[in-house]
Amino acid sequence: MALKLFLFALLLCLPISLSSTASKGKEQKLKFNPYRYTFIDKASSFASSSSSSTSSNGRDSSYDYIVIGGGTAGCPLAATLSRNFSVLVLERGGVPFTNANVSFLRNFHIGLADTSPSSASQAFVSTDGVYNARARVLGGGSCINAGFYSRADAAFVKRAGWDPKLVKESYPWVEREIVHQPKLTLWQKALRDSLLEVGVRPFNGFTYDHVSGTKVGGTIFDRFGRRHTAAELLAYANPQKLRVLIYATVQKIVFDTSGARPRVTGVIFKDEKGNQHQALLSNRKGSEVILSSGAMGSPQMLMLSGIGPKRELQRLKIPLVLENEHVGKGMADNPMNTILVPSKQPIEQSLIQTVGITKMGVYVEASTGFGQSPESIHTHYGVMSDKNELFSTIPAKQRRPEATQAYISRNKYQLHEAFNGSFILEKLAYPISRGHLSLVNTNVDDNPSVTFNYFKHPVDLQRCVEAIRLVSKVVTSKRFLNYTQCDKQNVHKMLSLSVKANINLRPKQVNDTKSMAQFCKDTVVTIWHYHGGCLVGKVVSPDRKVLGVNRLRVIDGSTFAESPGTNPQATVMMMGRYMGVKILRERLGNKAGV
Repeated sequence: MALKLFLFALLLCLPISLSSTASKGKEQKLKFNPYRYTFIDKASSFASSSSSSTSSNGRDSSYDYIVIGGGTAGCPLAATLSRNFSVLVLERGGVPFTNANVSFLRNFHIGLADTSPSSASQAFVSTDGVYNARARVLGGGSCINAGFYSRADAAFVKRAGWDPKLVKESYPWVEREIVHQPKLTLWQKALRDSLLEVGVRPFNGFTYDHVSGTKVGGTIFDRFGRRHTAAELLAYANPQKLRVLIYATVQKIVFDTSGARPRVTGVIFKDEKGNQHQALLSNRKGSEVILSSGAMGSPQMLMLSGIGPKRELQRLKIPLVLENEHVGKGMADNPMNTILVPSKQPIEQSLIQTVGITKMGVYVEASTGFGQSPESIHTHYGVMSDKNELFSTIPAKQRRPEATQAYISRNKYQLHEAFNGSFILEKLAYPISRGHLSLVNTNVDDNPSVTFNYFKHPVDLQRCVEAIRLVSKVVTSKRFLNYTQCDKQNVHKMLSLSVKANINLRPKQVNDTKSMAQFCKDTVVTIWHYHGGCLVGKVVSPDRKVLGVNRLRVIDGSTFAESPGTNPQATVMMMGRYMGVKILRERLGNKAGV
């Protein structure tokens, strides 16, 4: 959703209500230009209801494609399909264009901290005890992430079975509209030089390509610090054939089960006023509902609609449409660990710009300066509170949702600047450990339960140990110390700072910082690159059609068995364009014009 992020945002990302934006300066008074996006409207404007499937004027009678989720994949997909066919996009969140917490780099951490019902970010905690977030806004994860843009490597494209020529055509389609070359901050330059000093070579300069060594990648933040999201890819759309409804929360996909195979006929959704509507698919051959709700939302929607593990559906009394034990399985998240780096000088804010791509399958990146700006909310939500040390010792199985919420409620008004520091982070690229997702209830607004099983496989843990050793070398390198102007510290002291920060709800071994393996377990956080749940070959076919039913696809990161590139958003946006072109060409041939 990367929709498609950094540790500091996580440090503030507890599920509490924060309704105000960061600053009320003139530059933050954003206006939504309705003339560029004439096809966007609130869900309550939809003419048909659950009791009447057609409108008097025919505007909302039926669509060739209904896309559930206007996110990182859904926006480019819908824009492409609308060149030739009528498309309805149903997005549960609002627009990003008027949200200062989405639009400005300096408010990155605040956007994640705002988890009020109307915010762009919906927080959740995995059963592993790790804080996380999912997007709830048009543009998806590209609205709440750290903005880094880097393509997938050729091996990923080959494993995905994609046409390399079309892939190379689809990336630039995204890049022309929203991607920029960053201006490196001094911190990012120090990281670049330090990575080269410790042997992460060669230096590949500025490139979108995923290549081993040290490089500077693209960003969706422009030189003014303004974010450009996947929602802006809708500028490519044919406005006469596209309709985007915001605050449209899909309740379930509707099937006709009278034939040999279940056949999708439409969807039921509720608008911002709580009224239900039914949107119908056209009866024309090739019409489809396409799920683009992300790794959390897509498997959740399949199960709510009756496709999934039989026992799971029976437990919640959901009528079974098609049994598939693989829905919600194969969930994975790339574990991230960080080292807190002190500095004797003020540090300019920066998100990911420089990255070290190692041959051991570990990526080294950095985040700086958040929490120190004049726009900072200066509110500490308990994640790093001393009081949290007691809560973090509670075994994960005993941390019931009500206990978590009670803790949050007690601590949400603590006034304290959370942190004045910067981080070097490492992401494990190809975790072997896998988890699963299951429904908590039948309310689509509630998060499903998800387990990622961080470091369950010993190989993952060993690779993390190697990565922390590499990061330790980086932060104590000559180039880095020249920048931070700090004395060379004992690495274990820096590791101890991170352990004591209490950045997750996992039990801590605060006196065992000499064990790198224990450090990995104690300080694991997410980098929001979770994926899986609707894997190819198990839930969907290689062309993303849901196995066993007609007129239904899933096109998003839930179909990935691994996270592409250093950051997935580039490939997820590319996939939206790629699959849109593939669908049009398969349906229309040369007449598609794409």
